[in-house]
Amino acid sequence: MAFARTAFLAASVSLLAGAAHAETFNIQTSFNAGDFSTKYMTENWLPKIEEMTEGRVEIVFTPNGSVVPAKDTPEAVAAGVLDGDFTSVNYFSGLEPAYAIMGDLISGYDTPEQMLDFCREGGGEAVMQKAADAVTGGEVHVVACGPYSREALVARVPIRTFEDLEGKKIRSPEGLAAAVFQAAGASPVSIPFSEVFGALEKGIVDAADASAYVNNDATGMHDVAPYPLYPGIHSMPSMQFTINKAKWDALSEADQQALRDWWYEAMYAMAAEVSKQDAELAARDDATDDIEVIDWAQEDRDQLRVVAREQWEIYAEKSDLAKEALDANIAYMTEIGLFGE
Repeated sequence: MAFARTAFLAASVSLLAGAAHAETFNIQTSFNAGDFSTKYMTENWLPKIEEMTEGRVEIVFTPNGSVVPAKDTPEAVAAGVLDGDFTSVNYFSGLEPAYAIMGDLISGYDTPEQMLDFCREGGGEAVMQKAADAVTGGEVHVVACGPYSREALVARVPIRTFEDLEGKKIRSPEGLAAAVFQAAGASPVSIPFSEVFGALEKGIVDAADASAYVNNDATGMHDVAPYPLYPGIHSMPSMQFTINKAKWDALSEADQQALRDWWYEAMYAMAAEVSKQDAELAARDDATDDIEVIDWAQEDRDQLRVVAREQWEIYAEKSDLAKEALDANIAYMTEIGLFGE
C-alpha cells in the first residue's frame, strides 16, 4: 500500500513538473477578437496542442494589432517581441512581392484544401521560408501555410458567366486582384472595406470583393447585393504560421513535428467547417425569392484562370523570388489538373 502511495505521489510530481516546464508561445493572429476563426481555434484547437506535446507546449493567441500592426509581425517575431504569428501574408506584399503570389493567387485554386496541400506537400512552405528569410535575415521559421476559406463575391446585378464581367464596376483591393478584374473586362474600384455596403446600396459599384459567405451574411451584404457568386471566383487568402527561429530550434524534433501537424489539422478542419456553414447559408438563401446564389460553370472559372495567369506572370516580374513562387504554384496546379499542360 505504501509503495502504491509512493508511486502515485511520484507520478503526480512528475506531471506537475512537466506542466511547470510547459513552453508558452504568444502568437499574434490577423483575426479580430470576435471573429469565427478566433473562437473556433481557441475553443477547438488550442487545447489540442497541449495534448499533442504532452503538456510541453502551450499557445496563446492575441488578436490583430494587439502587439504590433499586422504588416510588422515578421520583424516582431524575428526580434522576439512575438514568439510567432498566424497572419494573412497579403499584409507583407510591400516587403517582398513573392508574398502577393503566395498570399492570394487570384482566381487560382478551386478549394482551400488544394492550396493547403501545395503548402504542405508541393513546395509552398519552402518558398514561404525564402520570403521570410529575405525580410528577417533568417530569424523566423515558417512552420506551415495555407488558407481556410474561399471568399464569395457579392453583387447587386447578376454576373452569371465570365462574359458578364465586362463593364462591371467591382470593388477590389489594389494590386493583383485589381489587375485580374481589369484584364477580365471589369472596372476595378478601390474603396475601403468600411464603405462597401454603402457603395453597393447606392450603385457606385456592381459587385465587391468582400469576405467569406458566412461573414457577408452576418454583415447584411446580401440585403443590397442579392446575387452573390458562391463558391467564389477570385480570392482565397493564405495564412502563415511562424515561430521565432531560436525558440523553434529549442524545441525537440517531436514537438516541432507536433506543431506542424497541429496547424494543418486545424486548418483543414476549419476549412471544412467554414465551407459547411457557407454552403448551408447559400442553400437557405437560394431557396428564397430574395437572393439568387450564382455558381459559375467550370468553363467560366477556367476562362478566368487563364486571364488571371497572364496577370500573375506580369506581377511575378517584380522579383526573382516572386517568379520562383509563381513557378512553384503553377507546377503544382498543373500536377493536380488545374492547367492542362
